[in-house]
Amino acid sequence: MKPTLVILAAGMASRYGSMKQVEAFGPNGETIMDYSISDAIKAGFGKVVFLIRKQFEENFHKLFASKLDGKVDYEFAFQELDMFLDGSEVPAERTKPWGTGHAVLCTRDVVKTPFAVINADDFYGYDAFERAAQFLTTECNEKTYAVIGYPLVNTLSEHGTVNRGVCGLDAQGNLATVVERIGIGVKDGKVLVEDGLQPAELSKDTVVSMNFWCFHPSVFDLYERDFKTFIKDNITVPKAEFLIPAVVDNFIKEGGAVKVITTSAQWFGVTYKEDAPAVQKQLNDLINQGVYSPNLWG
Repeated sequence: MKPTLVILAAGMASRYGSMKQVEAFGPNGETIMDYSISDAIKAGFGKVVFLIRKQFEENFHKLFASKLDGKVDYEFAFQELDMFLDGSEVPAERTKPWGTGHAVLCTRDVVKTPFAVINADDFYGYDAFERAAQFLTTECNEKTYAVIGYPLVNTLSEHGTVNRGVCGLDAQGNLATVVERIGIGVKDGKVLVEDGLQPAELSKDTVVSMNFWCFHPSVFDLYERDFKTFIKDNITVPKAEFLIPAVVDNFIKEGGAVKVITTSAQWFGVTYKEDAPAVQKQLNDLINQGVYSPNLWG
């Protein structure tokens, strides 16, 4: 069976200031998601699942139905605050989603094949999707997952600091840890981190996770188990988040292997409003190079 692509598009985009997931960046109004879906179809993915909030279903359907009908199967899944709480009440002060791990859990009823998870507002490049599809169709199983890794220098913003999941590798070259480093930026030619952790300076070639994961459907049991523990410990903490790396960390501790698949693809994204013109330029450059058609779905 062909792998599934899960696109996480339920975030609130607080740093960006608007619904960047559906902002037009391409010459004919294409979103970053359009390019990811096009690359995924070309790489051999057979289904796309949009993880959104229920209130955005109509807008997403209008945006993608005419483009995707007849080209790839697609379905919507929804992340709402009361899902998978086992009867617990959502605290009144809780407004933001429970995090990326909860988002993945919310797709379990519509994902039946090995699957990749990506962010809606990140451009990953065709090579990343090709490598993910190859892994998902030939190597992925209950004990072997993967993460697509990027060199840190290719993921920084000129308009502010960023947070990145820094990958630590074991002796076999598999993922050992993902440490979320906060406030990464360039100063005087050096990549420095503002979170007070060590090392305070990172190599530009440090491998980081940009939230492009490859999983077997059996992982949903692990997500559900770990989310129950998270809720028990954090339901009254307004900004606590249940994140994908926490689940991956437990999977590794319990004997699973996570391959680190490095890609030659160029990553770019829109963390800040000021990133938008650069994203548009990079897409135009790729179109001028013949990587994409000016009319992506034409």
